[in-house]
Amino acid sequence: MIDLFVDGGARGNPGLGGGGFVVFRDGKIVLKGERFFGKVTNNQAEYQALIHALKQVKEKIGTPEIRCFMDSQLVVEQLNGRYKVKSPNVKPLFLEVQQLIGQFGSFTVSHVPREENALADALANEAMYGGEPL
Repeated sequence: MIDLFVDGGARGNPGLGGGGFVVFRDGKIVLKGERFFGKVTNNQAEYQALIHALKQVKEKIGTPEIRCFMDSQLVVEQLNGRYKVKSPNVKPLFLEVQQLIGQFGSFTVSHVPREENALADALANEAMYGGEPL
């Protein structure tokens, strides 16, 4: 079981976006990363950050059970099936996340306040301000 903290954002909406993630196992950081996304909306950045995180976890750790924590209530509610995904710019990203999470032992996602997601938030901000387009 791992704990995955993910955050994404954009400066402007849309604007230059980035995302970051931190993976904990037994209370210790075992993996972290960030990525610059170019011009995106905040919601696109949140989903792209989760996609990047899940791909990195699969590549470097395997397919463990995941407890995911995000400070985007909208994304958490969409992933938990309580809100519909209406945006045509977000729907493909949502579907990609659904496909990816099906590859893991189990996956839960919960909302946390921004202050409890500070490490992922710092990495997302670093990616937004210092990133290069991929």
